[in-house]
Amino acid sequence: MYRPNWIELDGVVNMRDLGGMVTSGGDEVLPHRLLRSDNLQDLTPQAVEALVRTYEVSDIVDLRTHVEVAKEGDGPLLAVDGVTHHHHTLYREDSTESGIPAAERALPWETDERREAAAAAAVDEEHRRSHEQFWSEHYLGYLAQRPDSVVAALRAIAGSRGAAVVHCAAGKDRTGTVVGLALKVVGVPDELVIADFAASAERVAAIMGRLRAKPAYAENLKDKTVAQQSPTTETMRMLLATLDERFDGPLGWLAQQGWTAADTDLLRRKLLSA
Repeated sequence: MYRPNWIELDGVVNMRDLGGMVTSGGDEVLPHRLLRSDNLQDLTPQAVEALVRTYEVSDIVDLRTHVEVAKEGDGPLLAVDGVTHHHHTLYREDSTESGIPAAERALPWETDERREAAAAAAVDEEHRRSHEQFWSEHYLGYLAQRPDSVVAALRAIAGSRGAAVVHCAAGKDRTGTVVGLALKVVGVPDELVIADFAASAERVAAIMGRLRAKPAYAENLKDKTVAQQSPTTETMRMLLATLDERFDGPLGWLAQQGWTAADTDLLRRKLLSA
């Protein structure tokens, strides 16, 4: 039975250690190798110290967009010597070359939501997608739009000197997609990957409370409910099933993006080898 290894630190509400997950081959993901989290902006000095000293964090894989970083900042870990930051946005239109300062732009998913609303208005109610279908397709969009960022994020985890923390804003969607792929690459069974993905639902109310206090997210979250924002087991199940059907699994999709057997070996050594 899967139990999340929650990390309770001041400044985050959805951080956990993926250590303890057992692969199909009987290997175990070691603790303090891969952490996942919501936004790191509010970490206190004491929390930063705990991550660096206790959890031996050496690398931050930041999946936020340029817009979010411009509006919210880089976070306190950027100032820590020996901690390397990797920024890999998962949105195609999120570019530093638009000519509009990032801090003045809308969040990329706000544009996506307007498109979705327009499309939904054009079809009958019976043909509208379920909650799970919407989010599963949304995650497939990350893979389609920014395969370069997905591969780079996985390589950053594999190459990290100490523990790697993968995060976005809520730590559930973008983070869940990248972490789920990392776990599948090293052989963690679907059911454990799905259970870990859905575990963030326990923290969605707290996540939304945090983000509603932030200028970058407040307006977008104003009318959204906890249920609408909560990950479910079926969402990740559908994503993995689609990757199986279309690409012969996550490794098949990654291979099409230039991921190699050497990359897989490096990630396995990182997460599984003492």
